[in-house]
Amino acid sequence: MGLTNKVPEEDVQTTFNNIAGNYDKLNSIMSLGTHQKWRQAATDRISVNPDKILDLCCGTADWTIMLAKQYSHTKIIGMDFSQEMLKHAQHKVSEAGVHNVVLESGDAMKLRYPDNSFDVVTIGFGLRNVPDANKALAEIYRVLKPAGQLICLEAFKVETPIIKIGWKLYFNQLMPLMGKVFARSKTEYQYLDDSVNKFVSIKKLAKMMQQTGFRDIEVDGLMFKAAAIHSAVK
Repeated sequence: MGLTNKVPEEDVQTTFNNIAGNYDKLNSIMSLGTHQKWRQAATDRISVNPDKILDLCCGTADWTIMLAKQYSHTKIIGMDFSQEMLKHAQHKVSEAGVHNVVLESGDAMKLRYPDNSFDVVTIGFGLRNVPDANKALAEIYRVLKPAGQLICLEAFKVETPIIKIGWKLYFNQLMPLMGKVFARSKTEYQYLDDSVNKFVSIKKLAKMMQQTGFRDIEVDGLMFKAAAIHSAVK
C-alpha cells in the first residue's frame, strides 16, 4: 500500500538519536504543554485488565512510566528503535521508581514477540515515524491477544480552515527557533513538523486499522484535531 513515511529509516533514527536530550522539551512546545494530559486521556481508553502492555515507540518513556504507575501489577515493555532515546528513558524509569518496566530496542514493523502476547499495545507519537504504518499495524494486531486493545495517540495535520492558518503560522515561526535553540541542525526539528503534515489523516488511519482487522474503532479528537486517540480491539 506504499510507505507512509518516505524518509529513510536510518535518517529518522539518526534524527531521534540527535534530539533525544531535548525531546521532552520539544513535546511540551509542540503540544502547547498538553501532551501528558493527552497520554492520560489515551490511558483512560484502556478497558481491559492487562497483565502485559507493550508501549511501542516509547521514546523517553513518558507514557511507559504513566502506564507502570497506573497498572503497578502489570508488566510494561517499552520498545524503541533509538538507543539514545532509550538511554534517557532508562534514567527516567529509574528516577520514577517503577519496577514493572522493561525497556527494549526493536523494530515496530518486525516485532520479536510471539503471537497473542499482549493485552494492550500503546503507541504515542510514533506511528507516523515508521516507514510503513500498515506493517506496524499488522504486527501490533499479531502480538495482541484476542480482544486485546490498541491505543494510538498521534499528531495530525490540522484541516479546519481557521485553525489551520494559526497552526501553520505557529510552526513556521516556532520550528526555526527550536532549530537554533535546541538542535544540532534545524532539519532535525523540521522533520517532526513535516512528519505530521505528510502523515495520513485521522479518518485514513481509522480505515487502515479496519483493513488490518481491528474492530470497535473509536476516535477522540484533541486540540481541534491537531491530535487524536484511536482505540481499537482485535
